[in-house]
Amino acid sequence: QVQLVESGGGLVQSGGSLRLSCAASRILRGYFMGWYRQAPGKQRDVVALIDGIGNTRYDDSVKGRVAISRDDAKATMYLQMNDLKPEDTAVYYCRAHLLTDDYWGQGTQVTVSS
Repeated sequence: QVQLVESGGGLVQSGGSLRLSCAASRILRGYFMGWYRQAPGKQRDVVALIDGIGNTRYDDSVKGRVAISRDDAKATMYLQMNDLKPEDTAVYYCRAHLLTDDYWGQGTQVTVSS
């Protein structure tokens, strides 16, 4: 079993930046990883994805404002978020999956004030 722990969320003003981290309990080399978010009353949506060799994909709503990265040696994934908007307010979750393994973190709250 793998534990994922997110950190770095908080309250920030519109236009500000945050860097989220997702620390895994062991190295997840080769795993597909990603950040998802869920706003109150809405479904959980993908924000950014990164595969085992560093290829990335972003949702159109965040493209150009966020960057996903991973450091497998540190068993950690990151999400750098810039130019934050009130509509980015949500609980952010990290995920790691490969074949039948599928792990989620507990989430970290990001609140952007206008």
